[in-house]
Amino acid sequence: MTLDVERAAETILTALAEPAECRDQIIVPRATVGGAIPSAGDRNAERLCRNADFALYHAKETGRGGFVRYWPGLGTNITRRLGNIREVDAAFRQNRIDAFYQPVVRLDTCEIVGLEALCRMHLGGQVVSADAFHEATKDVHIAKALTERMVTLVAADLRAWLDMGIPFQHVGVNVSSADMHGGKLGAMLTAAFERESVPLKHVIVEVTESVYMGDGDLSVEGALESPSEKGFRVALDDFGTGYASLNHLLTVPVDIIKIDKSFVDRLAPDNATMIIVEGLLRIARKLGIRVIAEGIETEDQAALLQRAGCVLGQGYLFSRAVDRHATTGLLIERGQRPNGPVLSDTSDAASVVIPFVPNLLKA
Repeated sequence: MTLDVERAAETILTALAEPAECRDQIIVPRATVGGAIPSAGDRNAERLCRNADFALYHAKETGRGGFVRYWPGLGTNITRRLGNIREVDAAFRQNRIDAFYQPVVRLDTCEIVGLEALCRMHLGGQVVSADAFHEATKDVHIAKALTERMVTLVAADLRAWLDMGIPFQHVGVNVSSADMHGGKLGAMLTAAFERESVPLKHVIVEVTESVYMGDGDLSVEGALESPSEKGFRVALDDFGTGYASLNHLLTVPVDIIKIDKSFVDRLAPDNATMIIVEGLLRIARKLGIRVIAEGIETEDQAALLQRAGCVLGQGYLFSRAVDRHATTGLLIERGQRPNGPVLSDTSDAASVVIPFVPNLLKA
């Protein structure tokens, strides 16, 4: 029976793929097929149709133009994903999607020179990270909607900090694979920040290496050309988790690379990871690319990175991602500034003077 289902699917795909002429143009149709066969002794037609629908949903998501046959467990994954999508959709309608910020600091002075905006959802009195609803972000419409919501929130926060005279330099905003298609990424970003009169020099567009691997350098390069030309800076996030990482530095406009936490976790004096990180820092320096180490959790890791020549980092050692109110306090206390005291304890107004260091992220 399995062969019959696959043969039937192949027959359908072949028949529909016949070129057709339409007003002097040749059109080659394509179809996506999902199928299922009943398990031994199962005569429930409704369940069989539902399983075939699960297979079709999976086929359209993972590779249109082919056939996927249902297997046990597929329905569980898709049911979980659909549940995530419904939860995120409800969060949109109830304004429960929010922006939290994790500082990027100088490793030598712990001054905050930038921030990374991270998506959070308020759920049942708790705040959950994007990992909790990651399955929903595989839906193109959800992924794009999350990016637009985050950009809108970040633009408003930046405007508020500028109006308050609070020192900050850059905020990184993550974009997804879904944002790489349609040619509207640059226009969407520009409209959001110009609407709040936020200079684009304050914004970094962060793209994970998995997006490069999934969409291809040419696709990502085309999508990022417009933001780069408009004045946004581009960061390659999670650097080192994919393949042929160095090729990305040659094919796509990159101003900053962020070393993935997996490298930082394995750092030890003079081990292989340390040698790789030192080499990467030398290459980046010669290419004029800034480097930020992610996921720093211990003082030993920070010391090793400084020894290797890394200047900037972020991680739990300095701060977790916090809401805009806590971020405001961190910026007032530890934000890099050209002159004047930095409050180390706002409760008793004690202060220390931290010397000004030029903008290290400036290209």
